[in-house]
Amino acid sequence: MAHLVLFNKPYGVLTRFTDPHGRRTLKDYIPIPHVYPAGRLDLDSEGLMVLTDSSALAARITRPGNGWPKTYWAQVEGVPDERALKALAAGVILDGVRTRAAEVAPLAEPALWPRTPPIRVRLTIPTSWIALTLREGRNRQVRRMTAAVGHPTLRLVRYAVGRYTLDGLATGTYRTVGDDRDVP
Repeated sequence: MAHLVLFNKPYGVLTRFTDPHGRRTLKDYIPIPHVYPAGRLDLDSEGLMVLTDSSALAARITRPGNGWPKTYWAQVEGVPDERALKALAAGVILDGVRTRAAEVAPLAEPALWPRTPPIRVRLTIPTSWIALTLREGRNRQVRRMTAAVGHPTLRLVRYAVGRYTLDGLATGTYRTVGDDRDVP
């Protein structure tokens, strides 16, 4: 039976269990042996990570195009207009290749934990939040997509992976979800 662990990764934590430079890693938060991340989050991104002891399940979760959808909450510079939102939804060109279509919507500011350090604030430039649901996972994809439409990401939180969400999961904490009979 495969086991599943949900972890709310804080800002500044590496998504691996060791680091030769002494930075914070998953080992500092998850004492469960033999589980590994199904996917990754950048050092400066926060939110839901799924870990499992099953390589087959990890492949199902992360398979490009057919893996579990991932929903991100992005705080961006400015307020994206309808044109920018449609461009994100249709896919933008990154490295000469169009991203897959995404679900995109404006988002009221979510009730999140404070980020340390806080994002940079410019008094003359407003910020807003959008929700993006992707079915692929290119390197720094959300940040690169929002920048491509003129709204750089300031804070990025992965809210959901498949049917699992951050709801009830404080930053830096984890919970187990049972075995593979519970997994879609």
